[in-house]
Amino acid sequence: MQSGQTAKEEALRAIQQLPDNVDFEEIVYRLYVINKVHQGMADVENGNTITHEELKREIEQW
Repeated sequence: MQSGQTAKEEALRAIQQLPDNVDFEEIVYRLYVINKVHQGMADVENGNTITHEELKREIEQW
C-alpha cells in the first residue's frame, strides 16, 4: 500500500486501472494478488522469513 493509502483506496485504484470490459474473476484475482503481496511484505518486516538453504531443504522433502 502506498503511504497514507487505505486498502479501499488501493483496491479502487487497482480496479480503475483495469479495462472497462474486465470480468469479476479478473478483478477478484487482481485484489487477491495485491493482498498476498502485502502479506508477504508484512512477513518480511516481521522477520517471518527463511533462508535460501532452508527453502532448498523444504523443496527436497516434496
